[in-house]
Amino acid sequence: MTRVRARIAAAVALVLSAAAPATVGPRFAPWIAGTMPGEPETQVQRIDADTFVIRQSVRTNFEAPFLYLLFGRDRALLIDSGAGGLAIRPTVDRLIADWRARHGDRAVRLIVAHSHGHGDHHAGDAEFRDRADTAVVGLRPADVAAFFGIGDWPRAIGRYDLGGRVLDIVPTPGHEPAHIMVYDGRTRLLFSGDMLYPGRLYVPSDQIETFRASAHRLAAFARSHEIRALLGAHIEMTTTPGRDYPHEAATHPAEHPLTLAPSAIAALKKAVDAEGTPPTIDRQADFILYPVPPRPRS
Repeated sequence: MTRVRARIAAAVALVLSAAAPATVGPRFAPWIAGTMPGEPETQVQRIDADTFVIRQSVRTNFEAPFLYLLFGRDRALLIDSGAGGLAIRPTVDRLIADWRARHGDRAVRLIVAHSHGHGDHHAGDAEFRDRADTAVVGLRPADVAAFFGIGDWPRAIGRYDLGGRVLDIVPTPGHEPAHIMVYDGRTRLLFSGDMLYPGRLYVPSDQIETFRASAHRLAAFARSHEIRALLGAHIEMTTTPGRDYPHEAATHPAEHPLTLAPSAIAALKKAVDAEGTPPTIDRQADFILYPVPPRPRS
């Protein structure tokens, strides 16, 4: 009887371990989520000595976006400048000063780029416009394509060298016309913006075909590049599969991990390929494909 019970226990443990989601990508300490008194306006976590994640507190803006700072030998790339409601530059300047101090006070040019052109990703741009040795990339597809040398937008893949650290720039319009993903071959991380993250993936209903083409482009890129994990621009999902927070939630208790497994790319492609006319909300375990009415044309 003891042996039988032991075998049953082992079988149950095996099933549970197989069902549990694998931890992917970098391991992070719990993120600030509006649940603790005295929460700071930003939180920084280090992936490695040249790669940093900045989380903006939900107390400053309900979007609570994630920003990424990547250093090469000659340049540093800041992906997004935040949603406003705080001064983001002091945090960025402190990280750059610390990096320079560890590298013999090496000069490094800052490039402020964006996952896309929505306001919660470029509200801090004005803080950097008068900063020395800094370039702020424009928000239109033409601006992004010109800066990153993408001659055939959105079909071609751009490459940008930070100095011994070459990044791939993957055009992924649909959520927004100038949306990009940034792949770092050094860490094998894909910085996926608002197209793929643990949350509501908003797609204007008249842009479904553009979004679908981007999902196919992303899947093709993933087939030829080793991706360790995806890191997006928000967390809107809880740890309960398929359950998100209410819109503009003031706190995020029990947040889904920031990282998504590479398998999320295939799940997104399958979901968007299944969309009909009119498109409908598709609730997946780790994200929600969320069609919305067309945006007014400017």
